[in-house]
Amino acid sequence: MDGVTTNDQTTARSPLFAFADRLVDELAARDPLFATMAGVAGYDDQLPDFSVEHQRDDERMLGESLRVVDGIDPTDEVDRIAKAVIVERLSSDHALLGSGELRRTFSVISSPLSEIRQVFELMDAQSPADAAVIATRLGAVAGSLASWRSSLAQATSEQLPSRRHVLGVADQARTYAQGSFTDVAQRVAIATGVDLDESGLGEAAGAADRACGELAAWLRSTVAPRTTVEDGCGRERYVPWARYFTGAELDLEELYRWGWEESRRIHDRMVTLADAMYPGVVGLREASVLLDHDPDQLVDGTQVLLARLRSFVDAAVERLDGVHFDIDPRVRFCDVRLAPEGSASAAYYIPVSEDLSRPGTTWYPTMGATTFAWWRFPATWYHEAVPGHHLQAAIAMLAADRQSRFHRLRGWTSGYGEGWALYAERLMEELDGYASPAEEFGYLAGQALRANRIVVDVGLHLGLDAPDDLGVLGSLGDCSARPWTAEMAVALLEEWAIEEHASAVSEVDRYLGMPGQAISYKVGQRRWLEVRDEARSRLGERFDLKAFHQQALELGPLGLDLFAAEMAAWSPDAP
Repeated sequence: MDGVTTNDQTTARSPLFAFADRLVDELAARDPLFATMAGVAGYDDQLPDFSVEHQRDDERMLGESLRVVDGIDPTDEVDRIAKAVIVERLSSDHALLGSGELRRTFSVISSPLSEIRQVFELMDAQSPADAAVIATRLGAVAGSLASWRSSLAQATSEQLPSRRHVLGVADQARTYAQGSFTDVAQRVAIATGVDLDESGLGEAAGAADRACGELAAWLRSTVAPRTTVEDGCGRERYVPWARYFTGAELDLEELYRWGWEESRRIHDRMVTLADAMYPGVVGLREASVLLDHDPDQLVDGTQVLLARLRSFVDAAVERLDGVHFDIDPRVRFCDVRLAPEGSASAAYYIPVSEDLSRPGTTWYPTMGATTFAWWRFPATWYHEAVPGHHLQAAIAMLAADRQSRFHRLRGWTSGYGEGWALYAERLMEELDGYASPAEEFGYLAGQALRANRIVVDVGLHLGLDAPDDLGVLGSLGDCSARPWTAEMAVALLEEWAIEEHASAVSEVDRYLGMPGQAISYKVGQRRWLEVRDEARSRLGERFDLKAFHQQALELGPLGLDLFAAEMAAWSPDAP
């Protein structure tokens, strides 16, 4: 296609905003998964074409769109930022498409397979008409997966991810093949009052399940043998990904050293807190086991957990609204749901839709568990819901006068967004938001995970040696100064971030499958805190925390370098 033009009539505030509107429509037409995620109507019965030919067409469209936007002059400061966001995001996507990185980089945390499965959880299922739309999309699963298979079939061994990720997605596909789409169809039939077979839901879902089974077998038999067992991507590939996820130029060696210093600082705090809760306890792992079996911490049953989490989010809204944030009544509600089986082990958030008809939703993967230890949840739900991702995404969605449609729906930058969510965890510590030493211990465990992510992600992908003072990691012995391996990374997360083994394995798989993404959390939090400290120092008594939060969130997602530059010029007195 030929990119997005600017000659249609529009009611947008400027030609640049009009271009952004049409750009979103074009991207939605090319990617129905994005359309459903954003709430752009008209594509809920479709699934994407993942073929090489379609991706090359995407690359051409992005290149032409960059040429068009380059010729649009901003009319004011709002336009200036809007243009900067469009150019930065399109340029990053265009470069990654052109290099083949977007085709090459997939894992259980993000792939066409998991994205297709997740999208059915976001669709309306209230009427027979909704059931018909879902049945049509279910019927498109096999074809969409076939287009992805065609892309992988054309890839050379150098254009494929490591064997770890191919086999991980194969396992995920095998899980889905055991009736995951049939479960969707049955729930939809009940919710909409249609017959499973007469509606076509059953047949379409069965075909989707079978397509997943065929994909699983093909990935194992045909693709996996062509892949490498080398996990790290190397510096040349890592640097563009790190820039893409953070929007910042990074000194990776300095960042690696800082990550380890931060990890040790948090670890020492955790040791002190563990000893205060359980005098004489031997190690953080033992403290976490005691907490996991503390009757006061146990939540029995998934529905009880969901109810408690919803109450927790509601309480956070009540506490923060009007004091540290102004929360619009239209987005005060944030839902909590269980993630589909086969999801990765980490909780996640999907934003409110463009028209606000679908609420922002947090998702929790149970990994088969039915009993849960509460101390692990508060910091995570501050991160995912309020004041974290939900508040951030909702404020952006409502800021149509300051953010273009593209900015609100496609401008996501992980360093800004995940940095904010990790900052939100820290903010709640500052506001005494952790009700017990156990909850504080859980918060510190989450912070330790993100600090260790820097060490592990940079270390694994760049082939660095572990710190000289790393010490003993379980059965692996003294790992100081040894080259990083996946097994060492798993052991570090188990001992220093007290992750369960399955979660630690899932985390490391995620890092290896998304180079540079894992560092964006702590890098982003670091930048948010630096920006806040700079504003407080510069403004003195004129600094207002609520006004700072409002300004920073209404700016919308930006690369971290651009974010810091914009906030350095902010004043609460400015018109």
